[in-house]
Amino acid sequence: MKAGEKYTDTELIAAIGDKNNLNKAILFLYQQYSESTSSFIIHYGGSRQDAEDVFQETVISFIEIVKKGSYRKEASIKTFLVSVAKNIWLNEVKRKERSDFREKQFESGRDQKEVDVSYYISDLEKKRQLRELVYKLGEPCRKILMLFYYEDLSMKEIVDHLPYENEQVVRNKKYKCLQQLSGFIKENPFIAMQISEIAK
Repeated sequence: MKAGEKYTDTELIAAIGDKNNLNKAILFLYQQYSESTSSFIIHYGGSRQDAEDVFQETVISFIEIVKKGSYRKEASIKTFLVSVAKNIWLNEVKRKERSDFREKQFESGRDQKEVDVSYYISDLEKKRQLRELVYKLGEPCRKILMLFYYEDLSMKEIVDHLPYENEQVVRNKKYKCLQQLSGFIKENPFIAMQISEIAK
């Protein structure tokens, strides 16, 4: 597509349906509509990256709609794209809210367990005895606890470091590791006393 060349809405629909012109049509969509659509997302609490991701998904959805013959031309392409982006973003916001709620619910029953153990782990470099206990838990637990408490990584970041399917799997594994560590401490009063002293 030459610089400055433009499509009318009708021409753009035709170009999307023509595999020889599809790439030009996509380029035109980005040049003409990405900024206005991104501004909407940012205005409603999204980041620049959120806006780029949503617009990319919007373009993909729009192309699929056009190819299926489902675009009714009841609104301009610009208006239609903003509407699609709005729906995608609102659904994403709802998904995040549900995810946050589920995580809070999931963690609420485990708070006491976290309190019982997490303060012991807050500075592993200075607490040699506790670090030795963590090593006795085995490599999977050691890696998760070190990454979470020592490296201060989120569940999502831990998934990127370890071969687990998703955040929920890591969260379950971390809880089991904390249970194991807590039980180990309770079964060894002498070690528990040492840890209590160094954790003060």
